[in-house]
Amino acid sequence: MNHFPAISSTLSPVALAQRLIELYGFSENTTCNVLRLGINHTYLITDAQEKYVLRVYHLHWRTEEEIMAELELLNLLKANDILVSYPIRDKKSAYIQRFNAWEGERLAVVFSYAQGQTVRNPSDKTCFQLGLEMAKMHRVTTGKKLNRKTYNAQTLAGWAFQALKERFPMSLKEMQYIDRANSMIASQFAQADLNQIRTGAVHLDVWYDNMKIKDESEITIFDFDNCGNGWLLLDIAYSLMLLFKNEPNKEIFNQKMNRFYQGYQSISGISQEEKRMIPYGGLAIWLHYSGIHAQRFDDFSNIFLSEDFLKYWIDTVNHWMVFNGIEI
Repeated sequence: MNHFPAISSTLSPVALAQRLIELYGFSENTTCNVLRLGINHTYLITDAQEKYVLRVYHLHWRTEEEIMAELELLNLLKANDILVSYPIRDKKSAYIQRFNAWEGERLAVVFSYAQGQTVRNPSDKTCFQLGLEMAKMHRVTTGKKLNRKTYNAQTLAGWAFQALKERFPMSLKEMQYIDRANSMIASQFAQADLNQIRTGAVHLDVWYDNMKIKDESEITIFDFDNCGNGWLLLDIAYSLMLLFKNEPNKEIFNQKMNRFYQGYQSISGISQEEKRMIPYGGLAIWLHYSGIHAQRFDDFSNIFLSEDFLKYWIDTVNHWMVFNGIEI
């Protein structure tokens, strides 16, 4: 029987559990359950009292070399006592698994399980700790070069604008906003004083959904799937922008932002030029993820990506820019 081609399939949790028992030597009672079907597919693996997370990468989303670069970064951070969800080797000491899915070979990695809770609106204490932990991470990644994408004005916003133009008409005021925002980002990135801006390996997606928190002060960061090379301020910018988005009281947000900076600067300094560029960094990353929404419409974003969603998405980032005194 000839099977009709697929662009994306969901691997059976039951079959994955059996395969992982063979590959990792987990107990016969090990279970596997879907956690999230998104950009990649993630599963919760439970072996007696131990938990793990299996990430199954979408076909052609990341190369084996890109995945290995991510895992090397995680191991480097773990070796420097940074709390991250790190990769687990199988019985043959391999990190990357291969599953022959309907659409083609899917790559997969088992990670340690991050303890704690997902906290959408963290306390002042947690914001201080997040700044501190990010600075500790950046202390390790400063000057680090990954075999991954380098993030700049073009690979963040310029690329995204082109991807969005293939899905939405330029007659939309939101697309016209993105056009202006893209030009502003290109100009501001080009004018930045590079002597005052630190570069290295960045996470690019540090927000509440990619960290677990225990007792307000123990933060484990995970999902380094978008890691790459760039200005370290990009991580600061995106985290602060998401804190801003989720805190309706902007006076309270200012308190949380100040606590974040206090935590960060207790470990590492932030130049005035880096602080000046933070609003533009948040804008650039926000547009970058807009581009991913357009790029991955067929197997990820089709359940939400629409003209109405684009209006919400752009209105959100515009509030961030207005708060920072920048008009687009």
